Amino acid sequence: MPKRKREEYERGLPGYHDPLAGFAGAPYARSALTLRIWLAGFGLVFCAGAAVLVFLAVPELAWLGWALVVLAVVAAVDLGWVVHRKRRGEPG
Repeated sequence: MPKRKREEYERGLPGYHDPLAGFAGAPYARSALTLRIWLAGFGLVFCAGAAVLVFLAVPELAWLGWALVVLAVVAAVDLGWVVHRKRRGEPG
């Protein structure tokens, strides 16, 4: 696959992550990257804060704290990837 140029990302990639792109005349889907940034940021802050509270307030529920830590890490990775896509020039 050839390397794409910044102009292509700024214009938007038609059918990107859309298996039914253009099916029956439907417009191509666009990713809501800014919304994903806000949601991932909220998820990161909420899960990290809740994990700290669980570890401090209810030590016998440590499994819940670790589950929240895992979710916070997933949110951080998603946040990083979406910021990378925005910096690359993709609209959304």
